[in-house]
Amino acid sequence: MHHPEDNPWQITSERNVYDNPWINITEYQVINPSGNPGIYGKIHYKNFAIGVFPLDSELNTYLVGQYRFVLGQYSWEMPEGGGLLGAEPLESAKRELLEETGLKAGSWTEIQRLHLSNSVSDELSIIYLARELEQFESDPEDTEQLIVHKLPFEKVYQMVCNDQITDAMTVAAVYKVRLLLAEGRL
Repeated sequence: MHHPEDNPWQITSERNVYDNPWINITEYQVINPSGNPGIYGKIHYKNFAIGVFPLDSELNTYLVGQYRFVLGQYSWEMPEGGGLLGAEPLESAKRELLEETGLKAGSWTEIQRLHLSNSVSDELSIIYLARELEQFESDPEDTEQLIVHKLPFEKVYQMVCNDQITDAMTVAAVYKVRLLLAEGRL
């Protein structure tokens, strides 16, 4: 499929609006693709968004529940966290799985890459499938108050279908795993 490579946006000025250890926000004055002046804001993420979908030999998975400050509500999702842009994403995935669930995996497969909100941010998500699971002690970060539940994959799939799970990375992972199972690739 052919698509143009040239950037139709012209930046006339930019200014840093906000910066912290996790994100940077820049405001741009632009000439948009139709030739009119405009404004655009960009959120730059300083980490990868890392997701781990653990799946045991009986097709159970592990969900992590926590209150999400930005949403103002409780969320069930797969183990997730940040991975430094300069670090190996798989090492970050292994760390997140152990921290949040106490699990270690003997088999790792990258199953999906997603841009989570590409109209305002450059955040890249990398999702791994973790198999051959062994239980150890979890060690969540001090900002995390987590509950971990082991559930059959089909139950989690139904939770996604019924909008009980709305976390984008988890939804994508569940649908991808469902497809891989249906195609006999797992």
